[in-house]
Amino acid sequence: MEQTRELVETIVKGIQEKKGSGIVVADLEGIEGTICRCFVVCQGNTPTQVEAIADSVSDQVREHLGEKPARVVGRENALWVAMDYGDVLVHVFVPDMREYYDLEHLWADARLESIADMD
Repeated sequence: MEQTRELVETIVKGIQEKKGSGIVVADLEGIEGTICRCFVVCQGNTPTQVEAIADSVSDQVREHLGEKPARVVGRENALWVAMDYGDVLVHVFVPDMREYYDLEHLWADARLESIADMD
């Protein structure tokens, strides 16, 4: 679990570096039927910012932990970019897509941690 926590912290730093907002970490540990331990959800104001956040997350994790995502989808239109780090899935949305899918509330029993936006 310590490795997962370090991965989540590094992902959050990557998001904050590009001023991603509304960061929520959904802890799915111990919930049956989940495909990972954590979801990290955030948003950027535009597709350009969403892409920059995804690039920053990828760079931070590679530089600090030596890991690459197993899969990244959504870069073509950058309205919703999903990054698969095995135990952690990262979702970067534009605001209206985030509101529509409401991923952080998909599991009612997940523990949610909101990370304060950077100024």
